[in-house]
Amino acid sequence: MATTASDKISNLKSAVAGLNQISENEKNGFINLVSRYLSGEAQHVEWSKIQTPTDEVVVPYDSLAPLPDGSSEVKNLLDKLVVLKLNGGLGTTMGCTGPKSVIEVRDGLTFLDLIVIQIENLNNKYGSNVPLLLMNSFNTHDDTQKIVEKYTNSNVEIHTFNQSQYPRLVAEEFLPLPSKGKTDKDGWYPPGHGDVFPSLFNSGKLDALLSKGKEYVFVANSDNLGAIVDLKILNHLIQNKNEYCMEVTPKTLADVKGGTLINYEGRVQLLEIAQVPDEHVNEFKSIEKFKIFNTNNLWVNLQAVKRLVEADALKMEIIPNPKEVDGVKVLQLETAAGAAIRFFDKAIGINVPRSRFLPVKATSDLLLVQSDLYTLQDGFVARNSARANPENPSIELGPEFKKVSNFLSRFKSIPSIIELDSLKVAGDAWFGASVALKGKVSIVAKPGAKLEIPDGAVIANKEINEAGDL
Repeated sequence: MATTASDKISNLKSAVAGLNQISENEKNGFINLVSRYLSGEAQHVEWSKIQTPTDEVVVPYDSLAPLPDGSSEVKNLLDKLVVLKLNGGLGTTMGCTGPKSVIEVRDGLTFLDLIVIQIENLNNKYGSNVPLLLMNSFNTHDDTQKIVEKYTNSNVEIHTFNQSQYPRLVAEEFLPLPSKGKTDKDGWYPPGHGDVFPSLFNSGKLDALLSKGKEYVFVANSDNLGAIVDLKILNHLIQNKNEYCMEVTPKTLADVKGGTLINYEGRVQLLEIAQVPDEHVNEFKSIEKFKIFNTNNLWVNLQAVKRLVEADALKMEIIPNPKEVDGVKVLQLETAAGAAIRFFDKAIGINVPRSRFLPVKATSDLLLVQSDLYTLQDGFVARNSARANPENPSIELGPEFKKVSNFLSRFKSIPSIIELDSLKVAGDAWFGASVALKGKVSIVAKPGAKLEIPDGAVIANKEINEAGDL
């Protein structure tokens, strides 16, 4: 006899009750998420109802009012702000252990170093007190606690809290993996960054911030080097009493993941590829109709977060994420913070310059930000004005360069790429010091052969397979 959804939930509740590694809040949140998933309340979008948002809903960045003159006005703005970085991710994709935010990005400084420097400069300049919150996962908590000790003497208050820890679901039985004996870290998962709002509330941090007069939180991924505090955005939200703002930016063909903003039944909401009917996927990926995408830089009113979490009103679309652990098929149910936009009043998007979206997801991104294409000033990685082409070069590195340690060992120094259009590197290739790459360059070592690019080489619009091609 088939097990009904209510049977599954009943069995799941019994099993979860016995998991003493997590809090009652986490148990309730997890059961709630699974119940919603089993009830099939998937958000199906009726394609014909989708409307392109107007400039009132997705505000052009250039139309924002200039900042008020005088540093006391700026201090007043900053004293209402909290910066929250999503710090739950590990650097495993790039071959690193520990939190991704401690990968060295530029001049020996990590993501976290740059974030602290940026906020410290604001606090020093204006006499403000903008605190930094780090939302860790159980994977990054211990390491992060040790790492933040080095900032004890900085002019930034740093607070950490953990997002929820949920048990992975055994797909066949719909029971928690830890109750089947898998009690180590592999039995658990952090349920996506949509969990930021309840976790901020449950940790007690939200009430503490409100009691200090904080009004807005700026949420961003810790690996997005472009996500710095923007006072014009903050000023606009305060003036217009917007409860939620998503920074969007012009989409390129490579930007499929973040989702886009639409007007739907009178409200602004995020449309992600998982919600798109199969017959419209190509249309969704094109840049003709859907011209903007979500950077995951979010500005949210703290009172509104409290109101909605207390009312259990943040029912974001559920993202099922199937995995396999030791041969067992498991399911992770996750949510995304951007999907919360439709629950807030006066929610808007702001169409920001592409410079505010500079994520480092792979070593190819690291090559860009470590090169002369960017400069570093006051903790901010800025595009070099000497670059004529507004687009970044496309960079494709072979598996030999995937891990950060291998990537770094293969470059005596990062090549000059200020005049580069595209680069493909594959095979056993090694780069000397002071190499310059220009135009379209392909460096593909023959199987089993080592290819060394000598110091000082200038390679322009060339395909290189062996030393003789140089």
